[in-house]
Amino acid sequence: MNGYQEEAPVNIALVILATLLGLVTAFSAFGKFSNNAKAVEMLHKLGLTDGKIRMLGVVEVAGALGLLIGIWIPILGQLAALGFVLYFLGALIMHVRAKDPVKDMAPALVLLVLSVIVTILQFAR
Repeated sequence: MNGYQEEAPVNIALVILATLLGLVTAFSAFGKFSNNAKAVEMLHKLGLTDGKIRMLGVVEVAGALGLLIGIWIPILGQLAALGFVLYFLGALIMHVRAKDPVKDMAPALVLLVLSVIVTILQFAR
């Protein structure tokens, strides 16, 4: 088998999962920018101010763009994916410290796992 045929499954999975993570985080950022009542209430409960919530939205948009552009520019995709691992690890830690129920931690946990998978795929190509 030549290198192209061996890399194709990794690249297909990477494109699909990086795009999914990018879209989910962009949607999450929209919730922060539009002051979605449910999202803002939960973030306030975690101790975040409105300014910090907007900053998280900026980070999510930058990361989403990094993931999508990183499909063609690998180093950018790798950095964005690693950034999301740290971002969602931090989110999970905040939920644990707040003693939130598992149902409130689930989105951060799922996105952490997805970020780890995207990071592995980014470095595997």
